[in-house]
Amino acid sequence: MATSSTPCRRAAPVVSGRALDRSIAARYASRGQRAYVRGKLAGDPVYAAAARVLAHAPPLPLLDVGCGMGLLGQYLHAQGLLHGYLGVDHDPRKIDAARYAAAALDQNQQWLHADVAELPPFQGHVALLDMLHYLPADRQAALLTAVAARLAHGGRLLIRNVLRAPGWRYRATRIEEYFLSVSGWMRVGAQHYPSVDDIRSPLESAGLAVHVAPLYGRTPFNSYLVLAHRIR
Repeated sequence: MATSSTPCRRAAPVVSGRALDRSIAARYASRGQRAYVRGKLAGDPVYAAAARVLAHAPPLPLLDVGCGMGLLGQYLHAQGLLHGYLGVDHDPRKIDAARYAAAALDQNQQWLHADVAELPPFQGHVALLDMLHYLPADRQAALLTAVAARLAHGGRLLIRNVLRAPGWRYRATRIEEYFLSVSGWMRVGAQHYPSVDDIRSPLESAGLAVHVAPLYGRTPFNSYLVLAHRIR
């Protein structure tokens, strides 16, 4: 996926396991946060998938839109794949948790409490993990156009999201999202579950090549990984 003019590093093996999960979780402040982090890292395939993609990509900074508690940045740092990081989230509780966890790391990481409509200038890799469906359809298209503009040549755009499609996985995802909303973990409930074309169309219009594949892992959820890179 790299351009011929941009050299890539040789892929390194992705390190995983309980020891790594525990070491990352230990950086968080509360017992509840640490338990959540351990469970998330142990059961969610997106972090290893992102590491495998970026291990083949140029060493660029990462814009993590909807970063939550900064787990992606923590995981990539542990893999030696983080070369500057900006995490953006609208929930100040999660930004505070991310800053606390990253305080002990010798790494160029920054955090911004902001709405996705207020993204700062940036050029590099971009990640949007599990956040598009919290926006209405028109704002999703606008955000996809905005992040495409921040993707550097040689950079990778990584989107993981549930897609609107018939089947039991989609129904299971909607049930999970309901409980996340009523529990207060997510301050905004799901607004619009995008289809493949809802994501592909704005990105291709912005000059990106797009690849979509399932990323279920061992979860019951209708999750897909969307990878894109600039071709013009």
